[in-house]
Amino acid sequence: MKLLLLEDDVETRTHIVRLLQAEGHVVDTAGTGPDAIFLGTTGSYSVLILDRMVPGVDGLGVVRSLRAAGIQTPALFLTALGEVDDRVAGLQAGADDYLVKPFAASELLARIEALARRAPVADVATVLRAADLEVDLLRRQVTRAGKRIDLQQQEYKLLEYLLRHEGKIVTRSMLLENVWSFHFDPGSNLIESHMSRLRAKVDKGFDRELIQTIRGAGYRLDADA
Repeated sequence: MKLLLLEDDVETRTHIVRLLQAEGHVVDTAGTGPDAIFLGTTGSYSVLILDRMVPGVDGLGVVRSLRAAGIQTPALFLTALGEVDDRVAGLQAGADDYLVKPFAASELLARIEALARRAPVADVATVLRAADLEVDLLRRQVTRAGKRIDLQQQEYKLLEYLLRHEGKIVTRSMLLENVWSFHFDPGSNLIESHMSRLRAKVDKGFDRELIQTIRGAGYRLDADA
């Protein structure tokens, strides 16, 4: 299943991501409240896993904002704040479950599975589209204007992430964390080189460019460009 993790501590975030990925889950991460709100309102997730004490907007504010926006994805608070009043505040803010750190990996996984079973059944998109660009997620097949495009694994993951956030700016840090699972800038042109190759395959030779560089901000795939 696809999960969203809000955790600002890099070491803890890395540990949880590895744990979840080892169980076959896809994990998007956020280190601040505003990033979690952005991802929670633009992405589709089975369960939200949220720390309480994070920069920008705290975990309570994140849940309240998502619920106010009509996002009813099951939410689990995973936090060091374990007093009764803390748990009550979390549940009253709109969370569905509350687990205190330190935690047992087996219990976290069991709670996530339980929350996912509570979620309403919804149609899961198997094809992503933007203008004449199409990605078949089941076949892992990319076409544009009916023409087959062959991508390397990281190019495919990069394009999928851009498509899932179509029309939105994605930052360098978002790409590093969610496409490469890096939580730091390796000081190389890793993103730029992959983006250049992806553009050469996806945009070159077609009527218009879909992938844009937003100077000083990041990148955006925009069907209306």
